[in-house]
Amino acid sequence: MLSSSLKRQEMMLRWVSFALFLLICAAAGEQKKKKVNPQSFARGWGNNISWVQNYEEGLSEMVKSQKPLMVIHHLMDCPYSQALKKAFAAETSILKMAKEDFIMLNVVEETADKHLAPDGYYVPRILFVDPSMTVRADIAGKYTNRLYTYEPTDMEYLAKNMKKAKAPWHKEL
Repeated sequence: MLSSSLKRQEMMLRWVSFALFLLICAAAGEQKKKKVNPQSFARGWGNNISWVQNYEEGLSEMVKSQKPLMVIHHLMDCPYSQALKKAFAAETSILKMAKEDFIMLNVVEETADKHLAPDGYYVPRILFVDPSMTVRADIAGKYTNRLYTYEPTDMEYLAKNMKKAKAPWHKEL
């Protein structure tokens, strides 16, 4: 009788172990099914905009799409960058143009292209590159000491410059 009771307990333990194993496998399968969102390259500049990861990818996408590239240089801990980001992300006309008419890149580290720092390495600064791979140094902000910087109150000026950058531009040889 004792041996029959032990056999039942052993059988019950096997079934419980088997059920536990199935539950663990099912849970692991569900984990794999969940989509992992890729890291957002928006960094708070507009989550509905498609952002490229780096300058090389931006140039490649720009050539394919024939849309200009807008490069925003900033630092995460810079109060001027943070203020500009907040104003940029709140301006619907700028976000609409950025989403529809530009390849967008925001970088927190400098690129190797010295043409993206025509008047120095400071943040925040915004430059445009046209599909012919020309940095549009002619499209500047309104400050003479830092040509490519914008302040939160300059969103109308930035929108005007974005419209300039969208227009076809050909450098005379």
